Amino acid sequence: MVTTGLVGDLRGFLDGERAWARDEVREQVLRSPEFAPVVDLDDAAYRERVFSQLQTLARKEGGTAVGFPTSVGGEADIGSYVTAFETLAMGDLSLLVKAGVQFGLFGGAIQHLGTERHHRAYLPGVISCDLVGCFAMTETGHGSNVQQLRTTATYDPDTREFVIDTPDREAWKDYIGNAAVHASTAVVFAQLVTGGESHGVHAFVVPIREGTAGAERPGVTVEDDGHKAGLNGVDNGRLAFDGVRIPKEDLLDQFATVEDDGTYRSSIEGDTKRFFTTIGTLIQGRISVAGGAIGATKRALAIAVRYGLQRRQFGAPGSDTEVRILDYRVHQRRLLPAIATTYALQCVQTEDVDELHRIFSLGEGDERERRLLESRAAGVKAVATWHATHTIQTCREACGGAGYLAENLLPQLKADTDVFTTFEGDNTVLLQLVAKGLLTDYREEVSNLDAIGTARFVADLVTDVVIERTAARRLVQSLIDRVPGREEEAHLGDAGYHLQLLSFREEHILDGVARRLRAGIQSDGGDPFEVFNDCQDHVLAAARAHIDRLVLEAFVTAVGEVEEGPAREVLEQLCELHALSVIEADRAWFLEHGRLSATRAKMVIRRVNELCAELRPHAAALVEAFGVPEEQLTAPIAQPGAGYGAT
Repeated sequence: MVTTGLVGDLRGFLDGERAWARDEVREQVLRSPEFAPVVDLDDAAYRERVFSQLQTLARKEGGTAVGFPTSVGGEADIGSYVTAFETLAMGDLSLLVKAGVQFGLFGGAIQHLGTERHHRAYLPGVISCDLVGCFAMTETGHGSNVQQLRTTATYDPDTREFVIDTPDREAWKDYIGNAAVHASTAVVFAQLVTGGESHGVHAFVVPIREGTAGAERPGVTVEDDGHKAGLNGVDNGRLAFDGVRIPKEDLLDQFATVEDDGTYRSSIEGDTKRFFTTIGTLIQGRISVAGGAIGATKRALAIAVRYGLQRRQFGAPGSDTEVRILDYRVHQRRLLPAIATTYALQCVQTEDVDELHRIFSLGEGDERERRLLESRAAGVKAVATWHATHTIQTCREACGGAGYLAENLLPQLKADTDVFTTFEGDNTVLLQLVAKGLLTDYREEVSNLDAIGTARFVADLVTDVVIERTAARRLVQSLIDRVPGREEEAHLGDAGYHLQLLSFREEHILDGVARRLRAGIQSDGGDPFEVFNDCQDHVLAAARAHIDRLVLEAFVTAVGEVEEGPAREVLEQLCELHALSVIEADRAWFLEHGRLSATRAKMVIRRVNELCAELRPHAAALVEAFGVPEEQLTAPIAQPGAGYGAT
């Protein structure tokens, strides 16, 4: 469906060069009656409905194969796969997650950690859903600290097999999507042991059932995680292994192999480096979750804005007509800055998808560029999922009691996205990863999650702190360079001024972290772990400041590439609103550090109000440009003339 005018131009901006992938999902999936929203299904029926939908996706020509190698019938186009995944998030998030487990996590692990023989043996079945799998990494006792997983895979040279064992209850694989009912096979992450020596966490292909929904294999125990707060169309479960034997060939041996006699060989020296190389190849999952969060946020905003445009409450003195609630400034402030930030996040997400595609589909980029993408992806995932959680809650509140009704979809969106802040990496842990990636001359001793190594490294470099400018842009730098030296001379709406403020905040906070760490370690009896532990709030602030700057840079850069015209004008207003909203939220910091005067801080508040008023006439167009199909906006409060106070 072709959309023209302002809405069409804005949608073109958001959809980007892979608009075709988004449109395929809209037309072939989201507009199909089979994928229409439902409420009030019991868990068993809901799981089977979602599994049937997953099979339907697999039958659509090219749809599930797009990200896989051409050698198995795919198109080797990871960028389009992730873009399609983002768009699928405008529908049922249980289907999104189940598809993500099957094609992104299970299939992605085989693709990126396995070799050609694994691709030939398993990926055609993954693509067709004849082989349904799960991704068994997390354990009850270890979630974020994957390096310390306790499941073991011990090599037996007599039989040329690995023996998979779960030593105790805390080592059960837990919260595993597809595990409770549908998966016949798991990619299991376990400590590889051969000759009595452990070589760290590796991935193995392990059958767990006799076919989809079949009986458990000998030695495999499966438990159902049961009813959850959300995503109840996904069958999450627990797995335990007792002497489960698999052929030696089912070690996914892209980075390490074991010879018949048990000799371990790897092209990557050191368990820690090998572990992070392994985990780094799975970055696609974090980028996908960020995109999914953005897609779900768009759907919630579309519902809330439509409601705000027809719901009327109160009125001006002497008037018989009540006012549309979106005409109240406080209501505009609830929704319009959130829309602006959603546009901004889409811009940085598009950059990350492009970089993912360049590195993993086109085979370009070195190890340093991969690590930079890992850091960006971690930070954007955290910020995008927190934004989704906050914005969807705001949308629910903005729709009053009607927003609490299941038929209006917002409660389900709220419940389903809540866990996005946890899976594919706890957000707080991810921001610590970002913080360690901020300093140049990235060293091996801080590539793990060891707080002591981080503290020592940062302290060593404190005298020469340099922010890594991974996305240096001529436009961005030229905007900053044009900003006058005196605050009162800088125009409040100048993008260069916004970038300068966020860049200063980032550098200042990071420098402060480094100085605190050095001072603490150099003091008499300074314990590195305690010093780092005491600075964690500061570390997280540095990471968040870094990601805020990256997001704004991406938005400014993308808007700068748009031709002059109505769409460019609206996008510039959105960009300004996003930037000033970030500054407004942290204006106390800017006041404390002399970057905003009291008068200037008040001007920021006033300008946010003005921008909300200026963008109010475009509110409908801004959310229509998200491209959420009508078939996924069935909430009665999102329908014209639904009787919610419209006149």
